[in-house]
Amino acid sequence: MPFAPTPSFRWAALLMAALLLGCDSGSRQSQPAQATTAPAAAETNLPIVPVGGPTNKPPVKVQIPNYPLRSEADLDPLMKAIGNARVVLLGEASHGTHEYYTWRAALSKRLIREKGFRFIAVEGEWADSYRVNNFIKGPRQDSAATVQLLRHYNRWPTWMWGNYEVASLVTWLNQHNQAQAPANKVGFFGLDVYCLWEALSDLMPHLEGDAPAQQAARRAQRCFQPYSPSAEGYAEAVARADASCRAETQRLWQAIQKSTGPGVAQNEGQFVAQQHVLVALNGERYYRTAVQSYTESWNIRDRHMAETLSRLMTLHGPAAKAIVWEHNTHVGDARYTDMARSGEVNVGQLVRKQYGPENVFIVGFGSYQGSVIAADAWGATPRAMPVPEAQPNSWEDLLHRSGPGNKLVLSQDLRGNKFFKRSIGHRAIGVVYSPSRERFGNYVPSIIPQRYDAFLFLDQTQALRPLGTPVKGNEPPDLYPSGL
Repeated sequence: MPFAPTPSFRWAALLMAALLLGCDSGSRQSQPAQATTAPAAAETNLPIVPVGGPTNKPPVKVQIPNYPLRSEADLDPLMKAIGNARVVLLGEASHGTHEYYTWRAALSKRLIREKGFRFIAVEGEWADSYRVNNFIKGPRQDSAATVQLLRHYNRWPTWMWGNYEVASLVTWLNQHNQAQAPANKVGFFGLDVYCLWEALSDLMPHLEGDAPAQQAARRAQRCFQPYSPSAEGYAEAVARADASCRAETQRLWQAIQKSTGPGVAQNEGQFVAQQHVLVALNGERYYRTAVQSYTESWNIRDRHMAETLSRLMTLHGPAAKAIVWEHNTHVGDARYTDMARSGEVNVGQLVRKQYGPENVFIVGFGSYQGSVIAADAWGATPRAMPVPEAQPNSWEDLLHRSGPGNKLVLSQDLRGNKFFKRSIGHRAIGVVYSPSRERFGNYVPSIIPQRYDAFLFLDQTQALRPLGTPVKGNEPPDLYPSGL
């Protein structure tokens, strides 16, 4: 469905002309700017913020040491704290905030230029993101070609990766790679489990000359074909025991393993074939489980994303370094939220366990107030919505009251304070959002300095600028059913 002509979209249409001319006229408040001044030291002479408690006790008073965040140069303390980490995970508190994308892009560019990070892996579909990977590693392209490429992200919510902020980053990656040897070109990959139908379709060219694998792939395609317009329809059919493609996807996985050999293929063509099948295998499990258990389906998805990241690290060799872009709910270690009580795991937790906390650095993001691109209901037309002031005594409220402006907080400066050993409400906005009801379900109790290694607080933020890509009518939506 076409994007509604909101004021933010009209702004994006004006920006399109600038992109076609190859210039960046999208500068906004909180946009990371170039700067030559040295960053300030962490401020400790800060306002003492009263935190309300029970009515029969006086409020607790806390200080939050932080660095001012005004330009890319102000990321220096964060770059130092990241050190030699091999995996840097960059969160976001919504899928529709301009500043989350631009600051993540600014940090990603520095990690690539200064620390040799090899690829960006996103909370996006494997097939469409692999097209971006091929694009940025190919010949020099202009901004118009980038925008056209990103229109391939045509499943709802299209705005997550089909936006002008991502277009700017993709154009930069393509230009950066022009000066790199083929083996050193930076990649771009999707970690998510969705789009199993497209994965099966894109798999076929990789199976030429392999009759058994081709036959297994065709059987899997025929099994899913009746449900291709509706992931929910397949899930419900499985729940009623009317259909199951589980056996066919397992046979296909066995066939591809026989073709490529066990383990992670070191040839990229074979790796891509394996990944298409892995998406189909875990995608079937995900949709089959979704109608039975939210927790189990969530865990299947995040385990798949962590497995895909691990496979990409293996493909890129023992010195590989990865940047991950996902929602805070995926990158912020679940063990330090109420997700743990529900039995949920997430990517941040799994990656810390696999590589060790000394090799992983997690950066959370949040804001106090502003606007966001989201939808009123599942599959509905996205629009710019207000983000109200953060709830009293939430993490975002404390940061807002601790002094003006944007802030970088390093968790190492908080861990000695007993106050921050407790859970604090921390805002999370999904693709479906109701500003008037957010106080009832948009705050995740979190032990902040354990959940993240650092936090970027952007006090006032604005809505993302979508491309306005029409939704493909015969494909299931992404992010079902969590919206995160």
